Amino acid sequence: MTHARRSQTGITLFGLLFWAILISFLGLIGARTLPSVMEYYTIKHAVEKIAKENPATVPMVRAAFERTKQVEYSIQSISAEDLQVTKEDDKLKISFAYEKQVELFGPVSLLIKYEGHS
Repeated sequence: MTHARRSQTGITLFGLLFWAILISFLGLIGARTLPSVMEYYTIKHAVEKIAKENPATVPMVRAAFERTKQVEYSIQSISAEDLQVTKEDDKLKISFAYEKQVELFGPVSLLIKYEGHS
C-alpha cells in the first residue's frame, strides 16, 4: 500500500520575516511622510481658496495667505513670499514649489519636492 506524498504548503520563517520587515519599512516611510503630505494638501487648499476670492493685488494675496497661515498651524514650509502670483485670462494663478526633507532613521532621509498651483 503506497500513499501519495503531499507537498506541504504555507509560509516559511524566512518568508514571514521578509514580509514583516518590508511592511514595517513601508509603514515607517508612511508614518514619517504623512505630516508632510498633509501640509502640502493644506497649502494647496489655502491657495485654491485665495484664488477663488480673486484679490486685486499681489500684496492682498500674500496678506490672505499669511492670515490663513496663522489659522492653519500645520503650514510651516513656505511663507507668503514664496508664492508666485500671475494673471492668465483675467484669472488669478497662484503657484508654489518647495522641498521637504524627511528624516527616516540615522543618516537616511527622504527629499520630497512639492509644487502646486491654483
